[in-house]
Amino acid sequence: MSLTHNERTKLTANWLDRAGTAAVTIGVIAPIAAAVFGYGNPPFSTGRLAIGVAFWFLTGVALHLIARLLLKRLQP
Repeated sequence: MSLTHNERTKLTANWLDRAGTAAVTIGVIAPIAAAVFGYGNPPFSTGRLAIGVAFWFLTGVALHLIARLLLKRLQP
């Protein structure tokens, strides 16, 4: 039973980590790249961009940390 539990725990932790990576990619890297390269007319101010980037970065970090905490539940 512990092998099944460990594998399910690892799958869940991996899913959370990938979700965190996606949050950082879509919410941080893409908007900054769009602003740097001047893609289109920005629909929001620089301040709102900074708040959004900070939110998505912290969301990605939180998901990664939750995944790390979940891995502590692995059974020997």
